[in-house]
Amino acid sequence: MKILVTGGAGFIGSNFIRYVLSRTEDIEVINLDKLTYAGNLENLKDVEDDPRYIFIKGDIAFESDVREILTAGIDGVINFAAESHVDRSIEDASAFVDTNVKGTHLLLQVAREVGIGRFLQISTDEVYGSLKDDEPSWTETSPILPNSPYSASKAAADMLVRSFFRTYRFPTIITRASNNYGPYQFPEKLIPLMITNALNDLPLPVYGRGENIRDWLYVEDNCEAILRVFRKGREGEVYNTAGSEERGNLNLVRGLLKILGKPESLITFVQDRPGHDWRYSMSSAKIRGELGWEPRRSLEDGLAETVRWYTENTEWWERIKRGDYLHYYERMYGQRLRTGRSSGRR
Repeated sequence: MKILVTGGAGFIGSNFIRYVLSRTEDIEVINLDKLTYAGNLENLKDVEDDPRYIFIKGDIAFESDVREILTAGIDGVINFAAESHVDRSIEDASAFVDTNVKGTHLLLQVAREVGIGRFLQISTDEVYGSLKDDEPSWTETSPILPNSPYSASKAAADMLVRSFFRTYRFPTIITRASNNYGPYQFPEKLIPLMITNALNDLPLPVYGRGENIRDWLYVEDNCEAILRVFRKGREGEVYNTAGSEERGNLNLVRGLLKILGKPESLITFVQDRPGHDWRYSMSSAKIRGELGWEPRRSLEDGLAETVRWYTENTEWWERIKRGDYLHYYERMYGQRLRTGRSSGRR
């Protein structure tokens, strides 16, 4: 089987490619990635010589790139390609619409034209919106109520994927995962940002009072779920992949500092982001019941593994933080950190 993995040089995509190549013998992977700021071929350095792996630089929003690959004997598509950071979408949503909506539509259109046998869209729990503390977890039939430009663009992509199944009977499936974490995650996201700043004894910017709640899923557990859905999931369906590990952001950061042996005085509360979702929580009863999947790692074990990886791979994230990321970091947190207050003066 030959599959096209789009966005395979990013965080979840690269972990998925590594997972597939190490766990299967019958799958060849073509990785299409345009290598934006979060796409990094170093993420796949250990598999670049694998005879079952090919990298092609390209963009899912460019028809020539997509058509050339999809007419080369591809059996299935797994679409990870996406702009994915909420803060960046608040700054400017244009790239999110171009990649997440227009790019997904083009990929669907060409894949249908050439008769691709299976199309798996990688989505997010953020399309469901926000929950209050006492509200039940989302299921696959919960309404889609996105609150940020990022989540709105992913919701639009999901609706396009659904429409191609309903209208054309094109064989699509969607997975929606809770917050992933683990090796190779770009250090603007919460967990790697906190780890790498703490390792350098820099302030840890925490939005608001740090009470927003997220559900966490170790990335390799999500990769297992994605492969299982791709092989055995029912066409036209949505599968939630949840870690069932809800934590308030401040409690999560304190746990990381404890693992690292760093003081809580590094925590600095900064102005909250606009429209910040309060709580994410999904039920994964469907994929557990139908496909027998469940997370293998507790949050505590997964965080320990993640801290160990970033501690042992400082060159990987230090190179990133020396680049354009620094300009972004200053735009997002510079003024907030200068006017923020330490956890000791909360």
